Amino acid sequence: VQLVESGGGSVQAGGSLRLSCAASGYSNCMGWFRQAPGKEREGVASIFAGGNSVDYADSVKGRFASSQDSAKNTLYLHMNSLKPEDTAMYYCAADPAAWYGGDCHANLARPSEYTYWGHGTQVTVSS
Repeated sequence: VQLVESGGGSVQAGGSLRLSCAASGYSNCMGWFRQAPGKEREGVASIFAGGNSVDYADSVKGRFASSQDSAKNTLYLHMNSLKPEDTAMYYCAADPAAWYGGDCHANLARPSEYTYWGHGTQVTVSS
């Protein structure tokens, strides 16, 4: 599965962005991750079964929402009320081996379980 992210950019605090991830194939489990300079990669959202089940990191709950257009094999991350601490490189990832929603969401804390990764798109939020 090849993944290509787009939609990153620079925005002021309180603004919004929508990230897209175009996939070459379907994976039952998809995820959004981010990595800020000097920090470990962290899970943002896990999406199971085409968006039927979605889980979010506590730091983004209520502000971010992920959706999936299965017909287009495209994953979206809608980011609202952005904060400077959201500044990071954002990655889309696929975990085709996660057959159950529980595994998919649990692996949000274990990025190494995800097999396929995009190259990332930069999000910068200024105060």
